[in-house]
Amino acid sequence: MQKQTYQSVDEYIADQPKEVAAALEQVRTLILKALPDTEQLLNYNIPAFTLIAGGKREQQIMIAGYAKHIGFYPHPTTIEAFADELVDYKYAKGSVQFPLNKAMPKDLIVKMVLWRKQHLNG
Repeated sequence: MQKQTYQSVDEYIADQPKEVAAALEQVRTLILKALPDTEQLLNYNIPAFTLIAGGKREQQIMIAGYAKHIGFYPHPTTIEAFADELVDYKYAKGSVQFPLNKAMPKDLIVKMVLWRKQHLNG
């Protein structure tokens, strides 16, 4: 089966199962609340949000939908900085999984986005 190639963040979200799409939309709304000037684009065929105008991969936060969780990719330094607050979630060097069967940690997501933005502007 050929992998779907998306043309926009809206198209990506709309193509996900209902529960996944709702969670992605929730996370996107939180990112937009924290970064009203962000540019939405696709990077590696998943939604990405620039922290700096025209920002490359290192200057973006990305999200992706999976069967049982939302993948949130804020950068390894962000994961490191918030490790204590991520103990209830499965996370790796540059990503964290927010399960669909739990409420999205809204405040934590906003804090991570703002921390990463501030860290880049350093």
